[in-house]
Amino acid sequence: METFVDRNLLERLNFLSASEADTYPFGIIKVSEEGIIEIYNRYESELAGVPIQNAIGKNFFTQVAICTNNKLFYGRFKEGVAKRELNLVFNYVFTYKMKPTNVIIHLYHDKNSRTNWIFVKYKGK
Repeated sequence: METFVDRNLLERLNFLSASEADTYPFGIIKVSEEGIIEIYNRYESELAGVPIQNAIGKNFFTQVAICTNNKLFYGRFKEGVAKRELNLVFNYVFTYKMKPTNVIIHLYHDKNSRTNWIFVKYKGK
């Protein structure tokens, strides 16, 4: 599956600010290796119905998007982070605190900045 994330963005993640992340037409979540949210953009906040201030500093997998705390999503994230090789795109359905929502997920580890990213694009029905 091909990504919806522009290569130019992937090449400059080290310099991406939270306010700049808000300008993109898809969800951008920067997380630590443990899943603690460092950046949570406006698109993702509106899609998930989670205010940005309620997401920053929380664990994405166990506190914000609990429906991702499984082998398919969090398991893939943990494996990729451990190997420092994470560039995976897949379909997913968010169900926590929302009606089932079809999305495309792109999990990414940026080797240059040693940061981890979750990109989310609404796919519709």
